[in-house]
Amino acid sequence: MESLDLRVLADALEWRHAGHAVTLVTVVQTWGSAPRPPGSLLAVRDDGVVSGSVSGGCVEDDLIARTKARIRQADGRVPGLEKPVMMAYGVSQEEAARFGLPCGGSLRLVQEPLLDTSWVAQLLARTAAHELVARTLTLATGTVQLTPAVRGHAMQFDGSTLTTVFGPKWRLLLIGAGQLSQAVAQIVVMLDFDVLVCDPREEYAAVLMAGMPGARRIEGMPDDVVRELVPDAHTAIVALTHDPKLDDMALLEALQSNAFYVGALGSRRNQEARKRRLAEHFDVSAEALARLHGPVGLALGAKTPAEIAVSIVAEIVQVKNKVAAFTVTAPENDCVTL
Repeated sequence: MESLDLRVLADALEWRHAGHAVTLVTVVQTWGSAPRPPGSLLAVRDDGVVSGSVSGGCVEDDLIARTKARIRQADGRVPGLEKPVMMAYGVSQEEAARFGLPCGGSLRLVQEPLLDTSWVAQLLARTAAHELVARTLTLATGTVQLTPAVRGHAMQFDGSTLTTVFGPKWRLLLIGAGQLSQAVAQIVVMLDFDVLVCDPREEYAAVLMAGMPGARRIEGMPDDVVRELVPDAHTAIVALTHDPKLDDMALLEALQSNAFYVGALGSRRNQEARKRRLAEHFDVSAEALARLHGPVGLALGAKTPAEIAVSIVAEIVQVKNKVAAFTVTAPENDCVTL
């Protein structure tokens, strides 16, 4: 599950602590071209304020009105309204057209009053510690159970129980605080990644970190930082200093970690030289070296730091989403010094 849904839960928890009634709505099934996938989450406050989305805006207005009405009924102590219920939109072509669902798409939702918030706080704490957590809701009782999950587990719904998986935020560790790192950080922050920056060169870090809002500097040598970070399957690491003494040592640790993406700036010639150094001097296996994305980024013909940053982030997203790479002929001299 994307970190957007963790933000929805954080908002819902804050609203409940402020005394508001809150309802959670989860997409459990879609047909046709429904805009949001199963597992997508929306929180509706008693005054109509929302966080998240279940349809990209197609049904939210109607859903908010129905949810507010249900909350008012619950305040009147109407029996049964404290339990989760099923909802459906776009079950006919006419409804799909009325609610603006594209191509006749339809969706089923679970509407769940948020009464007990202890599981929300626990889930947010566990995902902040980079755990993957499965949340199981029993519709008949409204009870919630949290259990450990593994990467790749999908949402499950059998009509009586709903299990959704919440993972830690995606994070990116940048080795180097130069101009290119600033551009990469600005883009990745918009994708809701945690951005960490390591650069022991004070002449870079002290000045340039000011141009990286949303990023957090981690002090220390890059290899020590990578090792202490314990990269997992939600972590990407990109070396951008162009200094082998810094980049190579970070890559040595990164390539032997569980990071889902490891990349390094440099031309093809420099990348081959780097791989030889890592293999000959540090016994890095051919299998580990094959994980290295270098030259880093998709071959977009990028020239400026901003364009190169787009190519790097695009490749990270491609690998994150497990989209097959397409072949583009790139110029041989694709190393840009910044």
